[in-house]
Amino acid sequence: MLIDPEKVSNNQLYGYMTRLIVPRPIAWVSTRSTSGVDNLAPYSYFNAVGTCPPTLVFCPANKADGSKKDTLLNIESTGQFVVNLVSMELVQAMNQSSAEYLPEVSEFEACGLTAIQAERLQVSRVEQARAAFECQLHSVIILGSGPGASNMVIGRVIAIHVQDDCLDSQGWPLADKIDAVGRLGGTSYATTRNPFDISRPQSPK
Repeated sequence: MLIDPEKVSNNQLYGYMTRLIVPRPIAWVSTRSTSGVDNLAPYSYFNAVGTCPPTLVFCPANKADGSKKDTLLNIESTGQFVVNLVSMELVQAMNQSSAEYLPEVSEFEACGLTAIQAERLQVSRVEQARAAFECQLHSVIILGSGPGASNMVIGRVIAIHVQDDCLDSQGWPLADKIDAVGRLGGTSYATTRNPFDISRPQSPK
């Protein structure tokens, strides 16, 4: 089967990509509006893209009417955001926060989550999240226009939070303790509960 992106609808293309590029980590992004309202929403087009400097990227798509989502508007206004990781115990709250609440409604309150002030930013993070990344905006790259168009948000990581009970004796995060949830296609998800190790090969001589 050959799929030509130019010959399928945006919905079909989304279905193919999200069912093939799996599992995708979830960026549960918290922001704050200029009027002081905390916003929280999940995005599965997300990943780390470098450590020198430490950099993350996620892509909020435009709404069905072509307008920008609150997350992007807030980041463009303040230059700040936090990426909270989603553990299994937070899946239902994460899913609920994906609903389109009015800009004046805080998803923290609507979803029964505790907002805690970030250390280095004027943004809240999810207290229940087992790990989180405080980020300053590096840049926004507009990848398209209209309904569903992507906007690539690049953030510089300036602080990382990890719960102490999710670390090993040497201070490294443990995947099974973080219990992060990843996105598959449709309404399916995956977890990091069954990790395995493969040693790196020796370089050929």
